Amino acid sequence: MQIKVLDHYTELSKQAAHIVIDTISRKEDSVLGLPTGGTPEGMYKELVEQYKNGEISFSQVTAFNLDEYIGIPQNHTQSYYTFMQEKLYSHIDIDSKQTHIPSGEATNLELECSRYEKLIDQAGQLDLLIIGIGTNGHIGFNEPGADIQATTSVVHLAQSTIEANARFFDRIEEVPKQAITMGLGTMINKSKHILLLASGKQKAEIIQQLLTSQEVKSELPASVLHLHQNVTILLDREAASLWERISV
Repeated sequence: MQIKVLDHYTELSKQAAHIVIDTISRKEDSVLGLPTGGTPEGMYKELVEQYKNGEISFSQVTAFNLDEYIGIPQNHTQSYYTFMQEKLYSHIDIDSKQTHIPSGEATNLELECSRYEKLIDQAGQLDLLIIGIGTNGHIGFNEPGADIQATTSVVHLAQSTIEANARFFDRIEEVPKQAITMGLGTMINKSKHILLLASGKQKAEIIQQLLTSQEVKSELPASVLHLHQNVTILLDREAASLWERISV
């Protein structure tokens, strides 16, 4: 693992965007795995700015989102389809046919998971997979106890995840209880480079757990990153605070 600590969130976002741009510069038809949530918003903002400045083109890029809620329509204000359109896709030159997000409205969810996994296989390995981390150690929506070898699948969200996401909804009762997510096995086995982003003091404890032990355990889904040969972790100073304290 390569671990970089940046002084603040803005620097983290710029560094993450730089890694994305470098990936695409080296391979114009890169295949990306992209996250949602608060942490990557700064990175997306920076990518949009760099695109507008003529620094990068996404015209040949293929993108796969990590996950999508089950039980809300695609055009819902809090769907991850809407998130990606608002934060990135509608502002750059990526071909809409090359942007893939699981359908949480599919009649047959198991078939949708299989379809999505096959799309990833057809595109080839993900050149760069970008992920965040939950306070309980989830990556994507792979919650504690997740199968380390799982491919794209339907998952039940942990109560802590529901509570964390409640800030995006009017009431906690509106937060979906299930999602489709790229599995841990898919992430580890089908990605050339994994980039983990973590920001804020609320992530400090889980980052400390992740970085102070090499043990891979289903109770800490992000620990599967220890199985991958090419992982970069970007932390702001707050997220790194507890780990830095004991690693000095």
